[in-house]
Amino acid sequence: MFETFCRTLQSHEPFITVEITPPHGASMTPILEAIEKSGINEKITGFSVTDNPLAKLKMSAVLSAIKVQQRFGKPVIATMSMRDRNKLSLQSELLGANDFDIRLILALTGDPAKLSDQPQVKGVLERDSTLLLSIIYRLNNGVDYSGKTLDPAPKPIYPFAVSNAYAKEMKQLMKRMVKKLDYGARAIITQPVFDLDNARELLEIFEEAKAQSIRESAKEAQLILGQFPVVRARTATFIDDKVPGIHVPKEFIDEMNLAAMDGEAKEEEVGFALSKRIYDEIMALHPKVHLMTHNRFALCARLIRE
Repeated sequence: MFETFCRTLQSHEPFITVEITPPHGASMTPILEAIEKSGINEKITGFSVTDNPLAKLKMSAVLSAIKVQQRFGKPVIATMSMRDRNKLSLQSELLGANDFDIRLILALTGDPAKLSDQPQVKGVLERDSTLLLSIIYRLNNGVDYSGKTLDPAPKPIYPFAVSNAYAKEMKQLMKRMVKKLDYGARAIITQPVFDLDNARELLEIFEEAKAQSIRESAKEAQLILGQFPVVRARTATFIDDKVPGIHVPKEFIDEMNLAAMDGEAKEEEVGFALSKRIYDEIMALHPKVHLMTHNRFALCARLIRE
């Protein structure tokens, strides 16, 4: 399953993953049923599961990933945030996940603990996401972080990393990409892209990053372009104003605002059309896409199908 997943990623075939946010509750069943109802599981390469995004309490990402992978037989990328774990906890969770065949790991530094909805929560944060990447590198060589042999050794773990989609100085993004590739990332997933020129620039700097990386594995690394279908004008404005590392073109926001003046139905129609256009353009340019939809799986399925 994982070998096929990685071959698809490295090929010219379409590669599509869909993000799942676990519930603020003790059951994945409603989310699994929503996925099944949408049929999205039949149209994609795999899923990813978030890890307490914005430091808001959700069900465990790794345990949720086990449920999804067992239910649909699709590979699942489990996110692990540095914010909530020290190196002991990271290794322990990776080894446990490995035994349940959760072997695609997205390494994140994590949103700051100050954003949490839990009172007086504190971050752990021994280091940024490169610590997790370095732990995975050691585990893949059969040893723990201290160099002690693991018995038995874990099955191969496939590390992923993230990148902003936009910066005033795009070369700064390239330097961060080089660092993550040097630490062994197999692929880098970007924040959502709303502009084809932005996508082209990201692909260019990613190729430069691969050329500069000291790691041999970087030659086969891939860039996965984030996509976030927007059907509300206020969402487009909020993303552009408040979310670092994302740029929504003014033309996109203007069209959404004009559509909103004619009611929600028109707003959704125009938003979907704009989102569909950029999705189709990016799939034609570089068919490696990660869809983020806040569990709106029917919208996601429609984006792929139409």
